[in-house]
Amino acid sequence: MIGSLRGKIISRRPDSLLVEVNGVGYAVTATIPTLANLPADGREVFLYIHTHVREDALQLFGFESEDEKRTFLILINISGIGPKVALNILSGMPYNDFLRAIETEDITMLCRIPGLGKKTAGRLVLELREKLPAAEGVRDKLFEDTLSALINLGYKRNLAQDYLEQTYKKGHTDIENLLKETLKLLTGNA
Repeated sequence: MIGSLRGKIISRRPDSLLVEVNGVGYAVTATIPTLANLPADGREVFLYIHTHVREDALQLFGFESEDEKRTFLILINISGIGPKVALNILSGMPYNDFLRAIETEDITMLCRIPGLGKKTAGRLVLELREKLPAAEGVRDKLFEDTLSALINLGYKRNLAQDYLEQTYKKGHTDIENLLKETLKLLTGNA
């Protein structure tokens, strides 16, 4: 299986590119954000690759980050979502916005992705909530502010962080509820 490619960009299309590695040209299908961030033709590129094997085809899918590749792999393991739909989802909005939409269960935002209806968007939220990394900025600020409040209340950092992680995974998205539920765990009233 091919896990990554480093080579020269020979050509590109709206949904793919041709990468030459030691004289061999690899056709790689990629997300729109990945394609948009590539250097000019003739320049070197590094891509994380997923090799998708079917009875009738061998396809390479390229990603600029390991997180994007990991999310693609999670998506294609959801019933009814194949590689083309997964690429469409990752191309439909910036990666961090997609993570934030899953975290906040924003079905309306997910339905803005072409070809994604309410039913599929709801299934994505349900199946991906626990599996995806946190969106940058949202979790960090909320998590850090709540952790700081717990430390200011006199709880040790490690203990507060452990209980806060448990509460955060339940989906609380505001500091008041997150703090209240974490305090219940810390005081044994859960």
